[in-house]
Amino acid sequence: MEFAEAKDRFIQTWGTLATQWGINRTMAQIHALLMISPDSLDTDTIMAELQISRGNANMNIRDLIDWGLVFKKLKSGERREFFYAEKDIWKVARQVVKERRRREIAPVLAVLDELTSINTDSPEAAEFTKVISNISRVATFADATAGAALKAEETWLLTNFVKLFAR
Repeated sequence: MEFAEAKDRFIQTWGTLATQWGINRTMAQIHALLMISPDSLDTDTIMAELQISRGNANMNIRDLIDWGLVFKKLKSGERREFFYAEKDIWKVARQVVKERRRREIAPVLAVLDELTSINTDSPEAAEFTKVISNISRVATFADATAGAALKAEETWLLTNFVKLFAR
């Protein structure tokens, strides 16, 4: 396989994979391109490489910056902005977990907490509260697990991941 084919295949595969973490395909393809680029890239280069519009590129780069996966770099003498991605895949994984926790788990926990404080003097309300409490326990467990993963070091994660599947 030639480099150009391997590069394209990686970018396409990363785009498909990342949709599983709540990132759209184009956003993930930009991320993949920046991860494998030895130098930071400007928007025009990203647009040309991925054959996307300026608006699409700018919107997705901004989102990647918001996710903490891509960073802006200014080069002296250049008016253009350049972008680069974190290349340490463990840092990338931890950042994705951190963002998903902030964007998905935290808001759900807040709503579930509100929902458990209803008056339970009817059978329907009692059943509702029971189900919401069960969901809340699972969401709290997911939050705690995500928190532990964020605090853990790579070796701890690998060791426990292997133990999990060695059983």
